[in-house]
Amino acid sequence: MILEIVSPEAKLFSGDVTSVTLPGIDGSFQILNNHAPIVSILEKGVVKITASSFHFNKDVVSKFTKIDDQNYTLAIVSGTIEMKDNKVIVLVD
Repeated sequence: MILEIVSPEAKLFSGDVTSVTLPGIDGSFQILNNHAPIVSILEKGVVKITASSFHFNKDVVSKFTKIDDQNYTLAIVSGTIEMKDNKVIVLVD
C-alpha cells in the first residue's frame, strides 16, 4: 500500500509500505494492505512505519527514528488519517 505523511511544512514521506501503526484517540491501531476505508483523528504519539526499503528526502530524514532496516518511527503531536483504495494519507502536526 502507499503511505504519504504530510505536515504543514513539507511532505515527510511517500512510499510503498507493509504496515503503519498510528496513535488514535481511542488507542493505537495498525493498518495493513487492503484495509477497509477509514478516517480517524490522531493524538500525540508515535507513527511506526514498516517497509522493505525507505527513501527519505534529506531535508526531513532527521524527523524519523530508525528502529531497524525495515522500521522507522515519527513522533507527532496530532493529526488525521485517511485510508482509501490502498492509499494512506496522514496529515500531521
